[in-house]
Amino acid sequence: MNMTDIAHYQVGTEFRLAPRPMTRERMRWYVDIQETVQVDDGRIHTQPPTIHDDEAYARKQGLPGIISDGMITTNWIHGLLIDMFGPAAAAKGRLRTKYIAPIYEDQVVITCVRIVSALEKDGKETAYSLDVWCEDDQGKKLTVGDALVHQRHN
Repeated sequence: MNMTDIAHYQVGTEFRLAPRPMTRERMRWYVDIQETVQVDDGRIHTQPPTIHDDEAYARKQGLPGIISDGMITTNWIHGLLIDMFGPAAAAKGRLRTKYIAPIYEDQVVITCVRIVSALEKDGKETAYSLDVWCEDDQGKKLTVGDALVHQRHN
């Protein structure tokens, strides 16, 4: 069942995506896409070494290895919100995240959302307040935040 088929979410309900590893390819793609999009000439452009894609550079910065860009987990959270609410997740509302622990290569990440409150407005929409986070496979939070989504009723 598509999650957007559910009319109303109950306070306290949690949604969790399947665990997925933070692969080197995911981290590298995110680094390269930024420069490639900025130049916009149909070619792939790479950036100078960063802590997100260069092992030696990351170690020089005091890290044990490369770490993911925090926007990757923010995008995974936003993707789960779109799965839950459809286009409403990208319309009126907000998403705020904070990166509280580095995510290393091949670390398992689980994306989560909890319904904190649901406020009916004029019988036409519900405003959902949400806790959002990504955690590792041991339950350690890596990214935390909150969101507000306004879902119109059919």
